[in-house]
Amino acid sequence: MSASAAVIAEGVGTFALVFIGAGAVCMNHWSGGALGVLGIAVAHGAVFGAMIAALGRVSGGHFNPAVTVAMLSVNRTDRQTATAYVCSQLAGAASAALVLRLLLPSEVWRAARLGAPSITAVTVGQALVIEAVLTFFLVLAVFGAAGNSQGGGSAAAGWGIGAVLACGMLLGGPVTGAAMNPARAFGPALLGGALDHRHVVYWLGPILGGLAASWLSANVFFVKR
Repeated sequence: MSASAAVIAEGVGTFALVFIGAGAVCMNHWSGGALGVLGIAVAHGAVFGAMIAALGRVSGGHFNPAVTVAMLSVNRTDRQTATAYVCSQLAGAASAALVLRLLLPSEVWRAARLGAPSITAVTVGQALVIEAVLTFFLVLAVFGAAGNSQGGGSAAAGWGIGAVLACGMLLGGPVTGAAMNPARAFGPALLGGALDHRHVVYWLGPILGGLAASWLSANVFFVKR
């Protein structure tokens, strides 16, 4: 596959994750809670797994800057590719949030903040740790189920990783939104007017958790011999 195809795939996959995931949060508000945490978690996990299954062979199926940074940290990708991937992921996330904003009634997306994750019932420090731990498991699943050297490439890997994402949302969704993904947080926050000083949690937490998982995977669990 060409480099340009891989970069486009990262944007498309991230667009799908944000459009379906953040859209599910908005629809939950619109329906008075009909989806609930379980429905929102399933929506995120299912679309993430489906996109990895569909596009993982093209780009590795990161769809998450934390995954890309983790891959870069253990030389599973290079800086140029990683930079292009992260830019495409952020653009895809922002584009998805923009489409949701244009499609949904103003009172709906404003009430849901376009599905942007938020911190409730815990401190900023606690939220950062929760995001880091949940992303640790997600990235560990990416490395463990990866179908190639760049990420999760097979259908089986996609659904396994999607299941981990859904489980993480069931636990962390009520208190942090369980983004586990800087792009998933960034797009809706940018277009939904939810960017504030606490947004750093959704960058620092996932990246730290991803780095810990990549180091453990490369140096302990899946050492190349």
